Amino acid sequence: MHFGQKINQLKTLLFIAIVISLASSCSNSSTKATYRSFISPLVGLNVKSGNDFDVKILFGKENKVDSVVYLIDTVKAISKTDTTAIKLTTTDLKLGNHLLTAKIYNAGESEDLTSNINILAAKEPDLYTYKVISKLPHDTSAYVEGLEYHNGFFYEGTGEKGSSDLRKVNVQNGKVLQRARLDTALFGEGITIIGNKILQLTWMDKKAFVYDKDTFKQLAELTYNREGWGLAFDGQKILTSDGSNTIYFLDKDNYQQIGSIDVYDDKGEIRSLNELEYIDGKIYANVYQTNTIVIINPENGAVEGKIDLTGLFPVADYFKTDDARGNNVLNGIAYDQAGKRLFVAGKKWPYIFQIQISRVK
Repeated sequence: MHFGQKINQLKTLLFIAIVISLASSCSNSSTKATYRSFISPLVGLNVKSGNDFDVKILFGKENKVDSVVYLIDTVKAISKTDTTAIKLTTTDLKLGNHLLTAKIYNAGESEDLTSNINILAAKEPDLYTYKVISKLPHDTSAYVEGLEYHNGFFYEGTGEKGSSDLRKVNVQNGKVLQRARLDTALFGEGITIIGNKILQLTWMDKKAFVYDKDTFKQLAELTYNREGWGLAFDGQKILTSDGSNTIYFLDKDNYQQIGSIDVYDDKGEIRSLNELEYIDGKIYANVYQTNTIVIINPENGAVEGKIDLTGLFPVADYFKTDDARGNNVLNGIAYDQAGKRLFVAGKKWPYIFQIQISRVK
């Protein structure tokens, strides 16, 4: 017998053994109902926040059950004594993915069925356009990762290995007044001002730094166990992004995570959230490598507005290589609370723009 023939014979014998084993198993459990799956909702169903959704399960030969308990995530939603269809509401659910479990009890035994739904924003976001109020000079060597306006000055966190720093900048002429350079092996990211301190992230280096706002003296080096992208401060807690559709909340004193929101519009998740700014009770976020800033409800993650900044700066004309055009995109949002002025920037752009936005839809 050839070796290949012997292998095929062994495969055949193994297959026969499996069939016999399955037949025996089915015979031994022939009196037990087999619950198969959810008919509704199908896995990954999108449901707008506030809407109800249908729930129905498909079960096996026996339709007699003692009870069915439905859970959303780990919280009991409803209990029934049969498997007839029901409706569940999304009113109190956070945006994002939720696990649905039907726990079926019969004759002292139980079986779990699972599905999941995605909760989207309840309505389409408002659309905004812009008007340029002024153009302010900006250092074209600054790969902008974080931008803040505070007491009449810009504060910038810049990126790229070998060039990353923290800087204080004259608003009117773009002159760098104060600087703290990062180690050349580090890639700087977002910054935010928290009282008399400045927090700065690094991209993939698992480090963050705390500085004295006035002297730029480094006060602490922190371990930061996710990618660093954007930062903002809402007066109570720190907001941070990591390029996903999640915004994390950190304690302002010990920098530990205390919560999060997942960001969705009425169509789906909004990923690549980058530089952040907290403005009049809303979170503004650059969507990386786009001309869009989204306006986010900090309570539930719903995108309530989108600002289209197409045409603000001719990246394709100014940067002459594909690599430069792809990298030096819109990034940087700062707000003058007292003067109600909104500023936006881009990586290595020659200007920081003061803009005024207006709703178009």
